[in-house]
Amino acid sequence: MSISHHQTASGRPLRVSPTWVGGAGAARDEPLLPVREAVWVWSVRRYARLALWALPVAALLHGWTTLGIDTPPGPLVVTLTAGWLAAVAMIALAGLLAGSRTRQSALLGLLLGLGGFVMSLPLAALPDGSVAAGSPLTVEQLRVVELGATAALGAGWVLLGWAVFRSRLVNPADGVLLMLAAAAIGAGAHAQRPLPTVGALLLLAAGTGLAWTGGRLIPKH
Repeated sequence: MSISHHQTASGRPLRVSPTWVGGAGAARDEPLLPVREAVWVWSVRRYARLALWALPVAALLHGWTTLGIDTPPGPLVVTLTAGWLAAVAMIALAGLLAGSRTRQSALLGLLLGLGGFVMSLPLAALPDGSVAAGSPLTVEQLRVVELGATAALGAGWVLLGWAVFRSRLVNPADGVLLMLAAAAIGAGAHAQRPLPTVGALLLLAAGTGLAWTGGRLIPKH
């Protein structure tokens, strides 16, 4: 039995809107996507819409660690959880911007951000001023690696914020807040309070705005 171009593989009718299937600013005279590609695009956008809520949660956890309050799981668990949720939100934001005119900046920001996460994860469990047993790097070299990881992560968020600002897909103010949050958090990693907390609040505002407006870009069904 053949599958109609207006139905999904399960036989349900496919609701196609060129404004979200073809990306932002799709022309009306462009041909509609095949069913397989349309369903794939819809799935990516649906994941991005839901996973963007991980960003405000990550901002809350990160802000909690900046207050210096003891938590039952320990600061390391909270920090790792916040970093994991931020990485999920970063992938979701890049997926949301994949159909916009700033997809190149979003992709570059995603690669830089994930690179920063990968470099910073092994260093999160090390106490300050110490190295792992058998490590070929000295304490000074590890500090340089930590600075490089922080810079890569901050540059990734800045590029994603710039992509949001110029995408004309969501509120550009959220892109400005995201860039300010990246600068504050990056500088706050080597500064005193309240700069890290301010960066977490800016990230919370940007993440909430992106998750709210991003969830209204495509239909729920």
